[in-house]
Amino acid sequence: MATLRELQMGITGPLSSAGPTPAETQQTETLVEELKRQNNYESPAETAQRTVVLESLQKITEEFVKQVSRAQGKSESVVNQSGGKVFTYGSYRLGVFGPGSDIDTMVVVPKHISREDYFERFPDLLLKMAPPGSIDDLTSVPDAFVPIIKFVYSGISIDLIFSRLEQSQVPVNQTLTDDNVLRGLDESAVRSLNGPRVTDEILQLVPQKGTFKTALRGIKLWAQRRAIYANIIGFPGGVAWAMMVARICQLYPKAAASTLILKFFKIMDNWQWPQPVLLKHPQQRGPTPDIRVWNPKLYFGDQKHLMPVITPAYPSMCSTHNITYSTKAIIMNEIKRAGVITEHIFAGKASWKDLFVKQTFFTKDYKYYLSIISASTTKEEQKKWCGRVESRVRHLVSSAEEHDSIHIAHPFNKGFRRVHKCKTEEDVQKVKAGSLEYLFKEVPTETTDLAHDSVVGGVVKEKTLTEDKKLEEDERCTMVYTDTFYIGLELEADAKSLDIAAAVNNFKTNCINWEKYNAEFNALNVCTTRNFDLPDDVFTEGEVKPVRAKKKITKKRAAPDDSGAAPAKRQQTSLTAAG
Repeated sequence: MATLRELQMGITGPLSSAGPTPAETQQTETLVEELKRQNNYESPAETAQRTVVLESLQKITEEFVKQVSRAQGKSESVVNQSGGKVFTYGSYRLGVFGPGSDIDTMVVVPKHISREDYFERFPDLLLKMAPPGSIDDLTSVPDAFVPIIKFVYSGISIDLIFSRLEQSQVPVNQTLTDDNVLRGLDESAVRSLNGPRVTDEILQLVPQKGTFKTALRGIKLWAQRRAIYANIIGFPGGVAWAMMVARICQLYPKAAASTLILKFFKIMDNWQWPQPVLLKHPQQRGPTPDIRVWNPKLYFGDQKHLMPVITPAYPSMCSTHNITYSTKAIIMNEIKRAGVITEHIFAGKASWKDLFVKQTFFTKDYKYYLSIISASTTKEEQKKWCGRVESRVRHLVSSAEEHDSIHIAHPFNKGFRRVHKCKTEEDVQKVKAGSLEYLFKEVPTETTDLAHDSVVGGVVKEKTLTEDKKLEEDERCTMVYTDTFYIGLELEADAKSLDIAAAVNNFKTNCINWEKYNAEFNALNVCTTRNFDLPDDVFTEGEVKPVRAKKKITKKRAAPDDSGAAPAKRQQTSLTAAG
């Protein structure tokens, strides 16, 4: 019999408290076997290495706080008692990480340590205290929306953000579950702290943590394979998918993981959006009265959320506010498709492998694409510029989907990062316009989301690091760094042609109107691309690139004036919807 706690978990009682049947248990075992075949679990040695890295970061954090405290003239007793702690959140904290996954971490310090102290001292201390040669790709981004230090520690990608509490000490046993830790903090600090607070709250709100984690692994892998996993682009991110799975766990508190996946697709396929997904009723009042809590009855902006999935920790926020009409349609189509496959799995007509088949975004789905090329002539400038452009791609999607001739504007969930070697300024301009003629093939193309590149064969490619000094030694050449994002366009049935120059120009203006934009280094171009003109490197092994359909030639076409005509054609933002 279900306990009272089980019946009350969530905002409603469960739909069923039945336990798994032998057949459902067998399906779960088969699911786990498939997840292992897909390399979704890492080895004990790899997990142990993560523990070593986190222990090292904890020691570095404590030393960082001590050094800043001494520099401020604090007494030795205060220095030794100030503390400092590293918290984890996201997939690592949820226990659903795999090979190549990054670790989302946060340094929490007492009130006398500032963000300026963090960015001034922590990177150098990290290099000093970590084992020699263990730190790669160290980048500080103090002026980001969420200020962050990014680096690779012993092969593990770390995203390290900063927050401080309005208290004089942060002991090693400090927790963040009590809402009072938010007292006196500004909105930026509260949002940072909500990372681990939300993760911990999710784990507290599911009846069976192990079952939840297995089901979530299946849903995450499916979402990654179908390219509908990326908050910044307009799809649910990891936390949103976790909350949706957690809600299904509340509705079926004793179900097996395989059954939870089946129920997930059935219920989400019939969900009455914009009814929100809630794990608990949002707490409207707390220790930070000036910070907004999600409430569509009070705030017009909250009413506009198309698929709201609401975080359970105070102050509750919508984790899916970036979803557009197009991405919602894509998500719902994928959920419906997955529901049919899962039913076939339970009927013995399909296998779990079929659920995790990769998307066909480039191979089959569209004839026409928008290529958004952000470019810079230094690697550091491109990191910042790419982030700006990527965060605005969803705005171009929203503008495009409002066009009368466009039915769906489908953004791919990650960009493609390339390096080009140019000898002349003319070469540089061609690259900025989208040419791949000067691609530096010694540096392989990678995506902007390496942590989730396990979608190809379940293996994360080993990142090839080219020595920047070696690249820059040749003064006769200019290196150009590009990140290209793609939007697939499905036109309305009666569309004859399409001109979205206005939407593109507005998008470019939006990106360029940024205080850190530097015309000397940064460039942005948007062009239309036919499926048969897509770059070879967006296709993975085994995929077949579309080819131009053969047509009967009725009229001889004039030859282009010179070799520069082809790149010029690629820069157009209009197309004819024929053929």
